[in-house]
Amino acid sequence: MSNISSLFVTRLYRATLTEFGDKISADELESACLGTAEDDEAGQNWCVENDFPGYTSYASLDDLPWRDPVFKAVAKALDKHVAAFAADLEFNLDGKKLKLDSLWINILPHGGIHTSHIHPHSVISGTTYVAMPEGASALKFEDPRSQMMMAAPTRLADAREDMRSFIYVKPQVGDILLWESWLRHEVPMNMAEDDRISVSFNYSWG
Repeated sequence: MSNISSLFVTRLYRATLTEFGDKISADELESACLGTAEDDEAGQNWCVENDFPGYTSYASLDDLPWRDPVFKAVAKALDKHVAAFAADLEFNLDGKKLKLDSLWINILPHGGIHTSHIHPHSVISGTTYVAMPEGASALKFEDPRSQMMMAAPTRLADAREDMRSFIYVKPQVGDILLWESWLRHEVPMNMAEDDRISVSFNYSWG
């Protein structure tokens, strides 16, 4: 009798940000994101110089939790979510902790995209969602085996989720998604008229 099992599972963590820690007002967080973007001239210039759609603070600000109490509250909640995910992943941290390495704002306008990428030098990455207007892009994850499927046929259109080449996850405002940093992902074109706003982050080990 044949036996087929699944090997090397890729985990995705999804929860509500405020499941841990103090209550965080979605409106207050959105205002903090928009206010930071308006004041961050260096970030605005970086986006223009690099043809980056909308705004990101990734290349300009590394101290958001010290700039505004709402980002500090977000960071505190993230620590607990990441600890829960690390436990699920059964990491042997050897007495060390996963630490917040970077935290940045993303404001994606109508027609904007974030192309496919990974997060090098990190262990766990993720995003919490601040504004997701109707028509805003889902997050697209790529099967990490794709580059090795040199001669494989495509999957059936109705293949079960764990066999698909790409998975689209549509988060709600207040959601947090976590994944291992090597997992390739992208944000397809934002078809909403309004901005798609999120706060992304990386955790490193050591």
